[in-house]
Amino acid sequence: MHTPRSYFRVFATFLRNSLVRDMTFRANFLIDTISSTVWVFMNLGFYVLIFHYTPMLGAGTDWDWGKYEFFLFLATTLLINSLMRGLFLSNAVELSERIRTGTLDFLLVKPIDTQFLASLGRIEWSAIGPFACGLLLMGYALARLGFMPGPVTAALYVLYVLCGVAIYYSLMIAMASTSIWLGRNRALLDFWFYITNFSRYPMEIYRGPFGTPLRHFFTFLIPVFIAVNVPARVLVRPLEIRSPADWALPGFALLATAASLVVSRWIFNRALVSYRSASS
Repeated sequence: MHTPRSYFRVFATFLRNSLVRDMTFRANFLIDTISSTVWVFMNLGFYVLIFHYTPMLGAGTDWDWGKYEFFLFLATTLLINSLMRGLFLSNAVELSERIRTGTLDFLLVKPIDTQFLASLGRIEWSAIGPFACGLLLMGYALARLGFMPGPVTAALYVLYVLCGVAIYYSLMIAMASTSIWLGRNRALLDFWFYITNFSRYPMEIYRGPFGTPLRHFFTFLIPVFIAVNVPARVLVRPLEIRSPADWALPGFALLATAASLVVSRWIFNRALVSYRSASS
């Protein structure tokens, strides 16, 4: 029977081994870190240009996002996406190859949870660049707004960021595990990027005959909108209630996180039942 402590020790080993691997090829690590950081600044420049022409996004709705409020939203997006890339992305991509080549067998025979090994076996330390950019951008935006979050707000923010990571991870591992049925599904995993791309913007901008159904679909059926919107709202206007959604959405985020993890776990285990070793 494995305890949480034993899982933490295994995860610490993954962290150390991945760092040793990245430091073996320092030039590649530096190039990867610098390129991902430059990509962050290019996107930030795009949003700075937008706010040069408009004072806010979502004007006329319950939530209007000014320049620095949106920077907090963007910082939250960077933190969540960096954690996803650093912890899970390369493992999800590799899972398809493991199934195709039969090396998934080595994970199945190990005396530890297979999903844990398949999800965290390789850590991408180069994601620390965008993660640091997210923290710096958050500090800059908070300073410009003259706001310092208290311990309750900070704790809630961390909680909902972790919920956002869990929702994204659930979608990713569910899509990756379908490789067992399809044999090779990198195109399907790419679909994860297209879906989560909608959550890069506040959900208030999705309005009208096309935007409203889109907002409902990616909030209640595939809850990627709440992954970033809820923690960003907690940080921008802590404990402020303007509409019923301001208290209902955080509660729904906790429920959606639990449901997403349960459903993705079921899909992963159900897929493993159908797995046949390449050597058999």
